[in-house]
Amino acid sequence: MKFILVCCLSILLSSFAFGQHQHNEVKAADPKKAPQKGNDVETLSNNKPPRVVRYDLYIADTTVTFGGKAKRAIAVNGQIPMPTLTFTEGDTAEIHVHNRLKESTSLHWHGLFLPNRYDGVPYLTQMPIEPNKTHVYRFPIIQNGTHWYHSHSGLQEQIGMYGAMILNKRKEPAIPTVPVVLSEWTNMMPHEVDRRLHNANDWFAIKKCTTQSYAEAIKSGHFKTKLTNELKRMTAMDVSDVYYEAFLVNGKNQYQVPNHLKAGDKVRLRIANGGASTYFWLTYAGGKIMVVANDGNDVTPVEVDRLIIAVSETYDVMVTIPENKSYEFLVTPEDRTKSASLWLGSGQKVPAQKLPKLKYFEGMKMMNEMMDMNGNLVQMEGMKMQNQVMDMNTVMYAELDDAGADTVVADAHKDHNMGNNHNMKGPIKTLNYDMLRSPEKTVLPKAPTREMEFQLTGNMNRYVWTLDNKTISEEDKILIKKGENLRIILYNNSMMRHPMHLHGHDFRVINGQGDYAPLKNVLDIMPMERDTIEFSASESGDWFFHCHILYHMMSGMGKIFSYENSPLNPEIPNPKLAQRKLFADDRMFHFMAENDFASNGNDGMAMLANTRWSIGTEWRLGYNKMHGFETETHIGRYIDRMQWLMPFVGFDWRYRKMEAGEPESNIFGQKSTKDKRSMFSVGLAYTLPMLVIAQAEVYHDGNVRLQLMREDIPISKRLRASFMVNSDKEFMGGLKFITTKYMGISAHYDSDMGFGAGLTLNY
Repeated sequence: MKFILVCCLSILLSSFAFGQHQHNEVKAADPKKAPQKGNDVETLSNNKPPRVVRYDLYIADTTVTFGGKAKRAIAVNGQIPMPTLTFTEGDTAEIHVHNRLKESTSLHWHGLFLPNRYDGVPYLTQMPIEPNKTHVYRFPIIQNGTHWYHSHSGLQEQIGMYGAMILNKRKEPAIPTVPVVLSEWTNMMPHEVDRRLHNANDWFAIKKCTTQSYAEAIKSGHFKTKLTNELKRMTAMDVSDVYYEAFLVNGKNQYQVPNHLKAGDKVRLRIANGGASTYFWLTYAGGKIMVVANDGNDVTPVEVDRLIIAVSETYDVMVTIPENKSYEFLVTPEDRTKSASLWLGSGQKVPAQKLPKLKYFEGMKMMNEMMDMNGNLVQMEGMKMQNQVMDMNTVMYAELDDAGADTVVADAHKDHNMGNNHNMKGPIKTLNYDMLRSPEKTVLPKAPTREMEFQLTGNMNRYVWTLDNKTISEEDKILIKKGENLRIILYNNSMMRHPMHLHGHDFRVINGQGDYAPLKNVLDIMPMERDTIEFSASESGDWFFHCHILYHMMSGMGKIFSYENSPLNPEIPNPKLAQRKLFADDRMFHFMAENDFASNGNDGMAMLANTRWSIGTEWRLGYNKMHGFETETHIGRYIDRMQWLMPFVGFDWRYRKMEAGEPESNIFGQKSTKDKRSMFSVGLAYTLPMLVIAQAEVYHDGNVRLQLMREDIPISKRLRASFMVNSDKEFMGGLKFITTKYMGISAHYDSDMGFGAGLTLNY
């Protein structure tokens, strides 16, 4: 009788399936087996023989209002997220992808073991699916678990191309199961997001109220912290790069699971983080969360109060409905700007405790202690910096007890008292990778073992992210041999956490569980951590290993593992052309411009820049002959890891007609040519402490110019200051108040053109 009742519940729950018009799928008969406390769990057997399961996916433009405004998105079969694809281990997947866009696309099956030609990375494992073309992916299902799929073309993943992929076992426990896809939405087009990140624009920080200006620092008693931060050439502390208008659970901000769950019922949530750049905290108003699987692999059940799910990770968790009420499963982005919710059960709503805002200046203070003057992270004695055990960001978590920053950092691996939190009383247990244990041995087969070490590098100032200070396009493929074992040591020498994903393979995370180390395909590695993974090289072809934060990947943070002596991939007819196209992503140039329409003249600048190169022009135009005009153009290449040093060549062209008088000279006694100059130059630009740019330039007539300049000094949340002084006895100082993302009100004094005020437009 018990088995019949459970089956009926499963059938009822499975009736709420993904439709073709933005409905969300909720299936019941596809959970993974997980031990339960205090009772045995019946299993449902799939008696159908392995079969070919076909899906037709139609990709097309659509319009959504997730962020309160009608914006372009990409839907598959008319829905966002994309349809949940369900298979049973032993089946063969046959997926027909019909591209109805005006641009090319692709689909990557995240976490799946499949033939390399079907992995879905354009120009690496296949050519892109062109507009009005159909491409067929056909591969055997040889594993089980919660996975997901998404576009691997450009930035399409950001605007809707993500969906769940459920691979059932032949026998599954009869527990109600809910596929859950987490994501975020920005009203800004993804290419504009990417451009602003590369141009060090702080509009996102203004929107999130995380600017950490000098006025805010003084108000909070952290002036010294802010000063030290800039002395070490760092910008404001942040945990997430992009401002998002909305966060979504299965395409909705508030997602209600069908209301026939009652007190005592257990529910399995198959959670995939389909966000482009957002980590999510997961908490539950109904009590504990039991983690039973990660990245599609079972783990020995572990009970926690909360966990953070990295970009692209999947977790299977079990929760219980305590009473006949509706309980909130709260999804909070790491920057805690907003939230989204999944509601379980019916009746009176029981909300989860909201996570308070981060204490950013505490985080900045911690960051100052972690980084030296050369931009390297400093190892801290006695701290276990691996596998998420030491979360340095705990100094920013106001929900923890009032211990001082040093105590919190030193004891970050211990439980913390929650104080008067009515939903989480007592110590908080947060999941980390050391808690994950495979229920079965995961020892690699005996084989020759090769060890590699990669350093995760990059900087926020120019938004460059690399491995060993090289982008994908700057390094050859890493050759590996089928049959060997690879041990990879990763050290994060950057201030951002990075979810590193390996295509087509699972790897063991070396975490102290010995033979039972967990299997994963995504490793979230925090700043200053040194983590070790290992896997058996059992495939063939080319496989991508990259940071899954979309904008980090597009800037070049990844490598390609290539099996030696692999057969030619029939999907890549011209490998050399494909490689040039693949490398184009991180070589892309980004444009920025600013123009100040002031009462005393017109000042402006325009710049094209990519990972290494910068092409910039500045101009100053007067309204009369006395003020004249001048333009300076510099073409430079950054050569050091932190990109503080840039050699350049330049051209300076200027003219003015000043009143008769003694010829001017620079501070070296050289005759000034700034009344009429047409000169080529070579020089160096270097970022000093306090983010001041020092520039030394030699013109072809032998004249020398030295200059100090700083722009965008954060005085308050929206007020920015700037200054310039050089050896030609020129100087400038200005203020700009940012009104919108494209406009500001400005005033400045220029030694040549006097005082002016006006409107500044920026792009």
